[in-house]
Amino acid sequence: MLLPSIFSDNFADDLFDNVFSIPSTRVAAASKMMQTDVRDKGETYELGIELPGYKKEDITAELKDGYLTVNAKHSESNEEKENGKYIRKERYTGHCSRSFYVGEGLKEDDIKAKFEDGVLTLEFPKEVKRPVEEEKKLISIS
Repeated sequence: MLLPSIFSDNFADDLFDNVFSIPSTRVAAASKMMQTDVRDKGETYELGIELPGYKKEDITAELKDGYLTVNAKHSESNEEKENGKYIRKERYTGHCSRSFYVGEGLKEDDIKAKFEDGVLTLEFPKEVKRPVEEEKKLISIS
């Protein structure tokens, strides 16, 4: 445990012991963000992405080169004042992102999205059958 030197005879050892445990805590917390369930519904797939604490305006979904990328940004500020002096002032800004390969044939119009009760639901077809457009083939005249 990291304590001021007045509480520990060996402050430097405690400091370096704890430095290596901090990143693992952050990784564990990050792995719990944007937990996703993928469901096969026959003709379609459904992604359910948990985003508790986020608002609809904080979330974007983009389709590019066959990848569906979901981004979420969140900011909040907490202030408590006592007679004009700060007793506590905290700020938090966070961003998380996940990408899923959904196929080159999908267009933005093929994906249906809704955000309800902290869960973003995205539904898209497994295969998109598009009509083949025939190119005009001109016959050269000699």
